[in-house]
Amino acid sequence: MRPLLGLLLVFAGCTFALYLLSTRLPRGSTLGTAKEARDRSLWFPSDLAELRELSEVLREYRKEHQAYVFLLFCSAYLYKQGFAIPGSSFLNVLAGALFGPWLGLLLCCVLTSVGATCCYLLSSVFGKQLVVSYFPDRVALLQRKVEENRNSLFFFLLFLRLFPMTPNWFLNLSAPILNIPIVQFFFSVLIGLIPYNFICVQTGSILSTLTSLDALFSGETAFKLLAIALVALVPGTLIKNFSQKDLHLNETSNAHHLNSRKDT
Repeated sequence: MRPLLGLLLVFAGCTFALYLLSTRLPRGSTLGTAKEARDRSLWFPSDLAELRELSEVLREYRKEHQAYVFLLFCSAYLYKQGFAIPGSSFLNVLAGALFGPWLGLLLCCVLTSVGATCCYLLSSVFGKQLVVSYFPDRVALLQRKVEENRNSLFFFLLFLRLFPMTPNWFLNLSAPILNIPIVQFFFSVLIGLIPYNFICVQTGSILSTLTSLDALFSGETAFKLLAIALVALVPGTLIKNFSQKDLHLNETSNAHHLNSRKDT
């Protein structure tokens, strides 16, 4: 019970801190009073409509309080990643809308890696017994695959990020149980999720700049869409060339990888 209570205390403290950040907003002409800001949309978006509304509000607010919006975004992202809460894809899209395609990509890659490492550390301190108790079959399968690929562990971790045989949040939780070195874990997240982050951030950047259907057919937008399509093809090409020779993967797990849904 002690690990669970400790985890709940950490979660409660971080939740309260994020609540204060999202409600005690500095006043500004774009949002008015803090109460008006709370009433508008400072919550985690759950669909595209809420995401677009939140993006519009924060872009306006950012004109006067750029540093605060940056702090709020980073805190929300690390909160979701650190506690393995699904839905980070919405924040990736939001990053593209708020910070642009390249700064947004850099920010998401760094925050994804740092947040996943926080989840790794929390699991190492508080969650090992809980993960093994609630997901024994998944842990056993992943343990077997990790041991089979121990000699090429970093590339296997990249494979899991590009084509996950299990959701990313579960890999973050189970990594310390599998004795995956934290340095390899960090860089596998940083590199392995670049294509996914790129697609989400570029999508947010495109959506934030579209003012009409005519803008959809502009040269700049067409170039961005082409770049997204090309990046989406890169992981499959790399893995196809590498996995057949160096990774121990059976046909069943390969099919499962391709059909698994990515969620960070």
